[in-house]
Amino acid sequence: MATADVGALVERARMAAGLSQRALADATGISQSTLSRIISGDRVAKLPEVVAIAWATGHTVAQLTGAGTVADRVQCAARATNDSDMEGMRRALLHFLELDDYLDDQAIPATI
Repeated sequence: MATADVGALVERARMAAGLSQRALADATGISQSTLSRIISGDRVAKLPEVVAIAWATGHTVAQLTGAGTVADRVQCAARATNDSDMEGMRRALLHFLELDDYLDDQAIPATI
């Protein structure tokens, strides 16, 4: 996917989360100028930045990169306890599964 396309997806995620660029920069530890360059397509987002943006906006890495989603292929079954809500647990699990899938696509081995 083109850098500009990723930037547009990041911008959409930022807006959907109701965050300003400054608030997203603060939440991710990415400077506002770097974030602005990523959004405009002038700079490629590095994987740690994409992961940080995904966590801060409540999106998955696949949603921010335009990759096919694991969510379409995975089924979750769990019991929510300790006042946990099922949707929150599912989102957290999908973040990890999407990251694992992305790392597999990049031929980065999992560590034990």
